[in-house]
Amino acid sequence: MEESPATIDIVIADDHAILREGVRKLLECEPGMRVVGEAADGEETVRVVSQIKPQVLLLDLLLSKKNGLEALRELSRLGLPTRTIIFTAAIEREQVVEALQLGARGIVMKHSTLQVLLDSIRCVISGKHWVDQESVPHLIQAVRGMEPPLRASAAKPDLGLTPREMQIIALIVAGYTNKDLAKELKISQNTSKHHLTNIFNKLGVSNRLELVLYAIDNRLVDSE
Repeated sequence: MEESPATIDIVIADDHAILREGVRKLLECEPGMRVVGEAADGEETVRVVSQIKPQVLLLDLLLSKKNGLEALRELSRLGLPTRTIIFTAAIEREQVVEALQLGARGIVMKHSTLQVLLDSIRCVISGKHWVDQESVPHLIQAVRGMEPPLRASAAKPDLGLTPREMQIIALIVAGYTNKDLAKELKISQNTSKHHLTNIFNKLGVSNRLELVLYAIDNRLVDSE
């Protein structure tokens, strides 16, 4: 697990000055967080982040000149260490998937509480992804549908996974919830959670979304 920095440097990219000012004041009341820059449009976002290289970028999607995803695409090509959190009023499922594919580490809605925003920042700094858990099953399906077909002969890495754990991974990639897993495998929900904990530990992932991305990237499942 990566260690969090003593102070988290943050850049806010949003076209509303009042919102930027309000978020800045809220974040700077929190010990260990510091807003080091702001941007009002996509081009300014790329310039500011490239120069400052903050730990975290709070990025709105509805920016002028370059929209949020266009700015994120350009930043991803630069290979910066900044972790991006999409901070938006509305987002489509396909935009969530594209943002994650471009390297975004979190999605936070503007109607969320301050505590959610603070938790998301700490989460991505620790090396994890932050996505509203209620959207994960649908997001998993979208991620899977956008991936290229896997070759049936592709070699799978030896990660010490048991046949049962491989079965559970396949079901998670298919969008099963813990309740669905328990019903399908005829086990209790507590047992399914125990299996998931073991899988997370073996693969070094922290949540279901990271598990799906890892499984797809490492060809742990075959396409249908």
